[in-house]
Amino acid sequence: MARIITIFSTKGGVGKTLVATSLAVSLAQDEAKKTCLIDLDLQVVGDMARMLDLHPQKAMVDLIGLIKKKPQEVKIKDFLLHSPALGIDFIPAVLKPQSSPHLDADKIKDVMELLEKNYDYIIIDAGKSFSEVFINVLNQSNLILLAVTPDVLSIYQTKWALDTLQFLHFPMAMIRIILNRAESVSGISWQEVRVSIPADIIARIPSEGRVAVQAVNRGVPIVIDNPKAKISQAIKAFAHDIATQDKLFLEHHQIGELGIKEAPVERNGNFWQSQGMTEPLAEPSISEEIDEILLLKRRIHSRLIEELNLKRMDSKFFSDSKKTKELRLKAEIMVANFLAEEAGSLISSSDVRRKLVKEILDEALGLGPLEDLLAEPGITDIMVNNKDEIYIERGGKIELTSKKFISNDQVKTIIERIIAPIGRRIDESVPMVDARLPDGSRVNAIIPPLSLTGPSLTIRKFRKERFKTEELIELNTLNQPMADFIKACVVARKNIIVSGGTGSGKTTILNVLSAFIPDNERIVTIEDAAELKLHQEHWIRLESRPPNIEGRGAITIRDLFRNTLRMRPDRILIGECRGIETLDMLQAMNTGHDGSMTTVHANSTQDVFSRLDSMILMAGVELPIRAIREMIASAIDMVVHTARLSDGTRKIIQVTEVAGMKDEMHIDLRDVFTFRQSGIDTKGNILGNFTATGYVPSFIEEMNMKGIILSKDIFKASQ
Repeated sequence: MARIITIFSTKGGVGKTLVATSLAVSLAQDEAKKTCLIDLDLQVVGDMARMLDLHPQKAMVDLIGLIKKKPQEVKIKDFLLHSPALGIDFIPAVLKPQSSPHLDADKIKDVMELLEKNYDYIIIDAGKSFSEVFINVLNQSNLILLAVTPDVLSIYQTKWALDTLQFLHFPMAMIRIILNRAESVSGISWQEVRVSIPADIIARIPSEGRVAVQAVNRGVPIVIDNPKAKISQAIKAFAHDIATQDKLFLEHHQIGELGIKEAPVERNGNFWQSQGMTEPLAEPSISEEIDEILLLKRRIHSRLIEELNLKRMDSKFFSDSKKTKELRLKAEIMVANFLAEEAGSLISSSDVRRKLVKEILDEALGLGPLEDLLAEPGITDIMVNNKDEIYIERGGKIELTSKKFISNDQVKTIIERIIAPIGRRIDESVPMVDARLPDGSRVNAIIPPLSLTGPSLTIRKFRKERFKTEELIELNTLNQPMADFIKACVVARKNIIVSGGTGSGKTTILNVLSAFIPDNERIVTIEDAAELKLHQEHWIRLESRPPNIEGRGAITIRDLFRNTLRMRPDRILIGECRGIETLDMLQAMNTGHDGSMTTVHANSTQDVFSRLDSMILMAGVELPIRAIREMIASAIDMVVHTARLSDGTRKIIQVTEVAGMKDEMHIDLRDVFTFRQSGIDTKGNILGNFTATGYVPSFIEEMNMKGIILSKDIFKASQ
């Protein structure tokens, strides 16, 4: 009886077809095993045949048709294409994409029973979607191989696929990982992949793009086209392991012993998972039932919009919490009645009814599937790529959710609902916008024609409680000596730039720094979208304004900054310097507005000053670089550089003094504290320590004269 190996990936472009074809050929030629190769990827019909330069005339759909009509006349060899050059037999699922709907999933078992009598191994490329055909193929398999590449998106989609397989009752003991392009220079290390994915890596295939492309273009498997290449040697070694290690395979009786039904429940679970349920509350849901529920939701959603005349309702209505609450109570009764009329016996559980009512109300009156994500405290970012793809960041890691919008039009409606109360708009003439939610969460939206995949929405959630220094020390974002020094710099009115990449925690650190400003000082904050949260009473918040529908009335950060200078501020905090306002800020720092702070996007402390150079030149000021550098060096005292590390943690990795000019062109930067990474533990967590460099800042004596006493011991270099 044949061993059935199914290879798949939920992400395209990971090389699963190349691995499947080469594995089949290696088993046949190097291990002398009778091997059958099946192309069951219904999304890209015909790719495997072209890759092998084969021209099949019959397909599995034809075989299934004959099995259903005249089973006694079936001769399996009539449907297989034998390749003497490759040593394998081949059969595609379909020859044309339009034949895919006619592939009867229930007959997959019959086909496998016919094939497994004649072969040692059956290799199946199963595509990337959890269809009924795919589930039935998995039911017949002895080994499931997930193809992964060493990049963040592939890893997270693989984790989602593993969760789904477990939900469908497939044991982890029959699932293995093939890591393709394992030695890619820009990729994540295989050790980090192993830590991130809870399944064994059975093979590591090196990255040899040129060799692989040549083989594909010639229509020859890579193990034949270039047998001495590293990639070929790795696949051949993998084939040998497959042929010699029986422990890799689970027989069907073993699957039963693990508590798994011989035929796992055939459902894709999207609806129930979107409700947060791990077990069905009604009968097991097959794809037709899920489609019926989605159609039901759409019908009720349309009726509710029509009954409440929501399309004509002023978007600003939704910024009135009292009116919104009254409308939701009214709508809840209507939706419950609509469900009673239309659902019939489809939904027998009261729990599911309540969840459906909530979903429909969220979609019609709230932010749809985003409501639950916004309510979950552990989520820091929500990223909507289009109606079908909603990603989140939790604990520094990005993951795909099971949430979906009804349509791209609904995504656009949600965007308009967010931006209308603050007087902003989005349409083809203004296709991107920045805004914020009532709780302070930052929002960016971009729609077609700029966004080719549909309306896109990104939300950086606002933490209701501001981080305290003690919490950041607990989270290992910095240590106590660093915190003491930074606090002293703020109290001593040093001009500070917080730098770092996207999502590295710059605004969080700026919020923490602002907490050290004395209560008796007048603070003015300037932002594009208000995020800073200060506790001081004497605080004026200013926010820029985009142009109106006629393209007029814009108020820029630079306009606000110039006005701020007339407001008698003790401290000026700019949420982020990203343009020509940088020149005004540096001039203000140089003319008596000490203690100012801002953030800058930069990948290192050195990069900060290159960015400042560029932004100043954007202002159109004809100054030589030397003069610009001297102005920067005299204006800025400290740079606090943040970073998000590979394990998702955010840390202050450098605290650096700007110690004047090193020579005529270069600014003298002296690190006071740094974070030194020493390795990665078995769980993928970054190991390392915060350490003083031994450099004592030049302004310590000045601090002491102001009564701000810091022990010089905190600057002693760690041994």
